[in-house]
Amino acid sequence: MDLFEYSDVLNTPVEVFYCDNEVLTLPVGSHWHFFVELIHVMKGHITMMVNNKEYRLSEGDMLLVPPRCMHSIYQESAEPFKYACLKFNARRIQYLDNYMPDLTAVFNYVSKLDDAPVVFVGKTLGMPSFDVFFVTLMYEMKEKHFGYITYIYSSISCLILRILRYWNNCGIPLNQDALLDPDDTFQEILFYIDKHSQENINIAELAKTANMSYSHFAMQFKQKFGQSCKQYIEMVRLSKSENLLLFTDYDLNYISNETGFSDCSHLIRCFKKRYGITPKQYRIKHGMY
Repeated sequence: MDLFEYSDVLNTPVEVFYCDNEVLTLPVGSHWHFFVELIHVMKGHITMMVNNKEYRLSEGDMLLVPPRCMHSIYQESAEPFKYACLKFNARRIQYLDNYMPDLTAVFNYVSKLDDAPVVFVGKTLGMPSFDVFFVTLMYEMKEKHFGYITYIYSSISCLILRILRYWNNCGIPLNQDALLDPDDTFQEILFYIDKHSQENINIAELAKTANMSYSHFAMQFKQKFGQSCKQYIEMVRLSKSENLLLFTDYDLNYISNETGFSDCSHLIRCFKKRYGITPKQYRIKHGMY
């Protein structure tokens, strides 16, 4: 992957918006990012390339773009079009059942399938259509009623669960052992970082795990993910900090300790650098407290 969308930081905890021929001129060039993207066509036709596979989408279709998948959008004609776009961080989807799979692993597995079932219509997932889903999310984002972020992520969680059930019925393995690719060294590294992000992670030890020298590991990681391993670890920690800011009333000392920052000041400094505002300001702006 030689392109990285450095706007990988979402402007809000979740982004949902419309695109049409009056405000957007296609194509959207090839790019990738660490968040999940859902594209729902509401009028006309668009074509998307995802990891070199072409998808021609018509009205009513919804395409799921997993994290780290190169993708672009274009049209083969000049007809009017309109589509809804939803972007969210999969790490914020928290299922309570222990047997539920890690979403990062699921999306990674599906993205590598040649015939990945990533295009849906409403009835496929037991829904009349996706229109109400997107309209409701846009209403919540606009009105910002009490607990709107929780409401939005509850809705997204339900939709993703419908997709997981569909994939399970299609024979896609959803147990952790089957989802792990033994030939993908970096996949195991990413899972380790995600699981141990609250701990002191030694990058030199990660390089040894990958059977690489430190310099070669650093070069390969930067080339594959568009940022250094240290930056990636910080991104994971900040994502988890966001979760706690949005969905709990824990103070910053607790959050910094739980997410792997050395102290509260370290969290505030890194958070402001990435998001442009302090954790307290972020919680006031987007949270329910």
